[in-house]
Amino acid sequence: MDLFDYMKEQTLENESPLASRLRPTTLEEVVGQEHIIGKGKLLYRAIKADKLGSVLFYGPPGTGKTTLAKVIANTTSAQFQQLNATVAGKKDMEEVVKKAQDYLGMYGKKTILFIDEIHRFNKGQQDYLLPFVEDGTLILIGATTENPYFEVNSALISRSIVFELKPLEREDISRLLIRAATDVEKGMGSYDVELTDEAREFLADIAGGDARAALNALELAVLTTEKAADGKIHVTLDVASECIQKRVVRYDKTGDNHYDTVSAFIKSMRGSDPDAAVYYLAKMLYAGEDIKFIARRIMICASEDVGNADPQALVVAVAASQAVERLGMPEAQITLSQAVTYVASAPKSNAACMAVFNAAESVKSVRTTVPPHLQDSHYKGAAKLGHGMGYKYAHDYPNHYVEQQYLPTEILGSRFYEPTENGYEKNIRDHLDRIRRGR
Repeated sequence: MDLFDYMKEQTLENESPLASRLRPTTLEEVVGQEHIIGKGKLLYRAIKADKLGSVLFYGPPGTGKTTLAKVIANTTSAQFQQLNATVAGKKDMEEVVKKAQDYLGMYGKKTILFIDEIHRFNKGQQDYLLPFVEDGTLILIGATTENPYFEVNSALISRSIVFELKPLEREDISRLLIRAATDVEKGMGSYDVELTDEAREFLADIAGGDARAALNALELAVLTTEKAADGKIHVTLDVASECIQKRVVRYDKTGDNHYDTVSAFIKSMRGSDPDAAVYYLAKMLYAGEDIKFIARRIMICASEDVGNADPQALVVAVAASQAVERLGMPEAQITLSQAVTYVASAPKSNAACMAVFNAAESVKSVRTTVPPHLQDSHYKGAAKLGHGMGYKYAHDYPNHYVEQQYLPTEILGSRFYEPTENGYEKNIRDHLDRIRRGR
């Protein structure tokens, strides 16, 4: 590297965005994603041992997909190459493969190829990579915000391990913001920043698990705010909300805060008040609440509070959750409104929800054995032990029902699911009553 190249690299590094400058270089610096890179986890062990196979990182923006690829680049002894599928073409891939083949031939070492936005590659481009991944010329690391099982060739998936990255927790983003505001070398510490707790908590919450969005907002806030009389740059709630382009719903001292709004939203759906439910939906959307978080709450309510009183409620809620991920805002608000008003208006029952909790209490308190006639009779020697003997196949009997013991003898007669008279669950109750009376 000559002096010109060195100066160019240093300039780019110094002028790169805050999120890029703060990007970790080691596993120990990575924040969040403990479910895949916590000590002892498979990915952690593979990176530390430099024995990584092909992987696909799947998750929302700003959750660390590229960061993990950079960490791998810094720790591996393999050659590391990078392509972005939004701009790379066949010629770029051919050059990478040629370098990988030469490197393998000369040094006996493999090449790790990181492809960002791999779902942008068409089928032909993905197929081109397959033989080189298969013969070990390339170790593929793909990053995608789309479900790889829909967007990546099944042949590539079968030769890779899929790791799903979750949105970062508020606490994780809060830690990153503190680091960014105080780090003199890589962060904004040299600007003498005073980041208020209120602003930090707001950014951590409203970023929706996207660290990049929070850090970009902080950087913009620092660079566009004049120093106060005390010589500090004060990043307040108003400044933060303007920079992340999310509205702050003003909360009064009576407790009408973020969590209370979410609570009121759920309780309004449970209480069958679609007007109140859609009002709180609008309030959360106005405040910039994560639409995926809202969709999850609707799905939970559809099972917990509607249940079998209207089984279609869960179908609507799940479909809405899938739709909002593909649509995004502002169209997603229409889908969410449909799901919210349906679930809120549906007949209610928590009988299905309570059934599993009731059964769990029995599981914890009574030790049971499966009745012999229900035990598996297919393995060798099962018949000699009497397993499956006497089992009655329900479809061989009138109305596809035959009376026999299903519960363990130790808890015979227990009732965990008690259908209500509401909605479709009344049909279930009547059906169970009929078969229990032997009709």
